[in-house]
Amino acid sequence: MSALNTQNWRYIMSNSTNETKYFDLHTVGIGYLNRIREVKPRKGAPFMAVTVAALKGTSEKPEYAYIDCNVVGAEADKLIRRCQEAVAAEKKVLVSFRIGDIWADVFTYSSGAK
Repeated sequence: MSALNTQNWRYIMSNSTNETKYFDLHTVGIGYLNRIREVKPRKGAPFMAVTVAALKGTSEKPEYAYIDCNVVGAEADKLIRRCQEAVAAEKKVLVSFRIGDIWADVFTYSSGAK
């Protein structure tokens, strides 16, 4: 019986080593929607993008982390488009979110006093 288990284990391990494995990073929270826009790249299909002002810190004195996101999935696209008019009217739209595979990128103002 143990020889059979060992053989099965080796077979499973040899098959699974050929599969690509991923490390997923998900950020979950609540925040305000900003800058809902449709991005039209020169090459490729247009897509929706949004900036989320994610809340962090204490509830008495919250801070914001601004995260630029591509909107992925039909349901998310539908929900963001439904909020577009309210955000354009500068109303506060609070959402819960789950953002996958974020990365940091440096932004430097090219002109102005900032």
